[in-house]
Amino acid sequence: MPFIPAEDAVTHEIHGVRFVSYIRTDTGAHDLAAWRGEVPAGTTGPAHVISHEEAFYVLSGRLRLTIDGETAELTPGDAALAPPGSELSVTNPTDHPAHMWVTTRLGLTAELPDGTTLTPPWAR
Repeated sequence: MPFIPAEDAVTHEIHGVRFVSYIRTDTGAHDLAAWRGEVPAGTTGPAHVISHEEAFYVLSGRLRLTIDGETAELTPGDAALAPPGSELSVTNPTDHPAHMWVTTRLGLTAELPDGTTLTPPWAR
């Protein structure tokens, strides 16, 4: 299925963030997963270690990404690339929501600080 209408997106929520999944195995993906992240104002996501490379593109608002201890403030049109095995965190330090587009390989996992491994349903 080469086209995914908005009504076929599936929404997941975790750590206060909405993940609106478009590209995944049940929409025909073989290699990639892609979703829109909706990060509410004042949200600080937990640091986590990712298994696969992730690409981020800011659609609206302002986000602070920290990748392996290096931090940048990103605004619309800015992008970031987190390598596999890196520690990543995403924060919205503003009083307005922010949106980003994220792409990775299917099968992404994230190891949380307590050692728990999360296999996000939006990346399957």
